[in-house]
Amino acid sequence: MLIAFFVNDLETEYPGYTTTVLAHEASRRGHDVAYVTPGDFVLGSDDDLRVHARILPAVKGSKRGRPKFFKDLQAVERSKLIEVSDIDVLMLRNDPSNDAGERPWAEHVGMLFGRLAAARGCLVLNDPAALSEAINKLYFQSFPREVRAETLISRSTADIRAFAKAHGGKVVLKPLQGSGGQGVFLLDGKSGKNLNQMVEAIGRDGYIIAQAFVPGAEKGDIRLFLMNGKPLQVGGKYAAMRRVGAEGDIRSNIHAGGKARAVRITDRELRVAEMIRPKLVRDGMFLVGIDIIGDTILEVNVFSPGNLATCSKMAGVNFAAHILASIEQKLEIRRQYPGQFDNRSLAVM
Repeated sequence: MLIAFFVNDLETEYPGYTTTVLAHEASRRGHDVAYVTPGDFVLGSDDDLRVHARILPAVKGSKRGRPKFFKDLQAVERSKLIEVSDIDVLMLRNDPSNDAGERPWAEHVGMLFGRLAAARGCLVLNDPAALSEAINKLYFQSFPREVRAETLISRSTADIRAFAKAHGGKVVLKPLQGSGGQGVFLLDGKSGKNLNQMVEAIGRDGYIIAQAFVPGAEKGDIRLFLMNGKPLQVGGKYAAMRRVGAEGDIRSNIHAGGKARAVRITDRELRVAEMIRPKLVRDGMFLVGIDIIGDTILEVNVFSPGNLATCSKMAGVNFAAHILASIEQKLEIRRQYPGQFDNRSLAVM
């Protein structure tokens, strides 16, 4: 098959990124791999959808490692204009918030053209129509209240101050749209006098989320991968890790200086994951990363959940192989039962 990966920019990708891990595994399994970026789509007057793709054909019998694979991918100098219908699978692995500032035109491209690609027979993961509803953290508020921290979304300093007072003066502030720990502040007794400055800094990009501080957050959170709505596990080992923030930093994101630690997934985390499973399945969310503290989910990353390589290394399991096997199975189902499943249903089958 030809599997394409939609990313913000190939120049900002790295060998250790989850996207590269998945692309390398696809190539290792004998599939051709393509990378696509926001400026690559072409919708012609004949309504044919084409794309300028940087293609790296599979090499039969190749045993190249991930660093060599990524180097070979970067060495592909010319893109090839192909029909989107020639792409079997399009994985939307971009982070829209990374384009919101300097390239706002690119923010919604993956979801818009992803829907057109799905209509032309390409399997698009995650489902692009559902992703368009999850473009910001407001999507998180549609999950059961039992698993969410108490939250206020506002641009009013007075509202946020009242919310903080109601929660003992200790809340986490972050932008409604964003990722990677950018613009995240902890408001407590020491920093309370700086609330105006915090609101001003975050509010430049829109609405602000004020979230009640979850006990145990100082010990970090658990990143758990879900596939087809269920925790990704092989032989009792889960694709999960604990993320611990740097000393004095509330953020546990690895890109923000957090450290990865091994973690044991218990019935507690599994129960929380089960509570959000129905919605993820309804929305066609094939591969998702959730961040858990105790009985509370802090984030649901449906666009580009990361750290799969770290989870695999800690568990001693090639989780990417099982992700690709699931994708291959979806294509086989579509081949055997043509026209019987829409993109959203097939995405989580």
